Amino acid sequence: MLSNLFTVWLLHFAVLLSPGVNTLLLSQIAASGQTRQVRFVVLGIATATMVWASAALLGLHALLTTLPELRQSLQLVGGCYLLYVAWRLWCSGGAASNTAAFTAHTPWAAYRLGFLVNITNPKGGVFFATVFTTVLPASPDLWIQLSAGLVVVANSLVWHLFLAALFGNVRVQSAHGRARGWVNRLAAGIVGALGLHLLLAVVREARRG
Repeated sequence: MLSNLFTVWLLHFAVLLSPGVNTLLLSQIAASGQTRQVRFVVLGIATATMVWASAALLGLHALLTTLPELRQSLQLVGGCYLLYVAWRLWCSGGAASNTAAFTAHTPWAAYRLGFLVNITNPKGGVFFATVFTTVLPASPDLWIQLSAGLVVVANSLVWHLFLAALFGNVRVQSAHGRARGWVNRLAAGIVGALGLHLLLAVVREARRG
């Protein structure tokens, strides 16, 4: 059992090391000086991770395979939301921190932002479904399922809190302030490319169908 859980942790950590939308979101908010809000963003990301992991354990992968229209709908919503995030980043340009691309005025707004960015990426569900199906026993008991879910949620919390502290460093904030314009535009390009990738995948699949 411990070897299974360690493998789940290792694979999830490897994915977390690859910069994605969550990392870009955290870097923007933490580097703009929103120290308190960024912790609620992390909590929102971890909650979405818990939702995706729970859905995977309950058979989401089989459901998405049986109902490709549902998967395409999730990809469509996720792609559109990522394009919206990219638009906000691009429009912010070199804005000062009080008008940054993402300004979460309340803990709830910060939590909602973190949750939405993570939950609108259906790749999370596919990843967890693949890992759990491959790594866990064929008929895992409730205890190992709960443990696997706790491992990935704890992994998400620890890693993203570390990133929040890293990007919240005074020196990082100073560097971000000097390079805010091109950093925001670069982040917008990456997030926009991810959003377009999801939308194009839906279009290609619809044409094949």
